[in-house]
Amino acid sequence: MSTVHDFTVSDTHGAATPLAAYAGRVLLIVNVASRCGLTPQYEGLEALHRRFHERGLTILGFPCNQFMDQEPGTDAGIQEFCRTTYDVTFPVLAKVDVNGPEASPLFGFLRAEAPGDFGPGYGGFYDAISRLRPDAAPGEVAWNFTKFLVGRDGRVLRRYEPPVLPDQIAADLEELL
Repeated sequence: MSTVHDFTVSDTHGAATPLAAYAGRVLLIVNVASRCGLTPQYEGLEALHRRFHERGLTILGFPCNQFMDQEPGTDAGIQEFCRTTYDVTFPVLAKVDVNGPEASPLFGFLRAEAPGDFGPGYGGFYDAISRLRPDAAPGEVAWNFTKFLVGRDGRVLRRYEPPVLPDQIAADLEELL
């Protein structure tokens, strides 16, 4: 059985980053963007990082430009934005696609392991995304700031849809850490 630890991703300099290096840590993997209405979630993600990092949490941000060009910048520009706007200290890796034929294999795996529950229960956000992406396939990442919780063993435990705020995940993290 595959786990997240079987994947290698790229950092912002193009260097290979094996996720096996995070074995034994709880991961929160998030597709992020700097020009999205949800971008202020960086603040909450950083708060989770500062609160739980020493107890074993690593947040990994993956910039994505697949949703209305909300992450058009270069990897260097994204790093600068994260540092200067939200004082982000957790790893923000290279920009990736999360859906479609060019999707990062990691995100293909995450989607398969946790297909999500994005539906009418998310109210106005669901309605807006459904209008913007009427042909979205079930299980696709719906929008920026979809979050995947991964256990210390690399197994995907849960998916949080974009409107779920980082502080709403804290109780789940407390339980795992």
